[in-house]
Amino acid sequence: MTGTVVLRRAAPADARAAADVWLRSFRAALPTVARPRSDDDVRKYFRDVVVPARETWVAEAAGGGIVGVMVLHEEELSQLYLDPEWRGHGIGDRFVALAKERSPGGLSLWTFQVNTPAHRFYERHGFTAAESTDGGGNEEREPDVRYVWRP
Repeated sequence: MTGTVVLRRAAPADARAAADVWLRSFRAALPTVARPRSDDDVRKYFRDVVVPARETWVAEAAGGGIVGVMVLHEEELSQLYLDPEWRGHGIGDRFVALAKERSPGGLSLWTFQVNTPAHRFYERHGFTAAESTDGGGNEEREPDVRYVWRP
């Protein structure tokens, strides 16, 4: 886990590696949350929608490939996932700083209620819980929380 990590815009060739980071991270962080999409569906979604149509960023480790992904869409931070082996190295902090720079008027995001480490992470970065739901509005049908950050 040593070496330089560069944050850069994702290229079409990064879609599969970014999706695989998402899959590994989701499994590790949210083992009790049922995913409605297969691994192949997630990879197709990253290839056909996320990378070409969203502001997608990746963290690339020297010699380690893609180890993180962040997706912005207007003022929404819609995805921030790190390879489990790369958590705790400041990459998430760098992604949030980049998101705030790219959206200086504010940000919002959703995270599952069961993901208490994410709550602590976002609260540490100045986000506040603004709304909780029963999960009826997400694919997973999992209770979630909307966080907002305003400068």
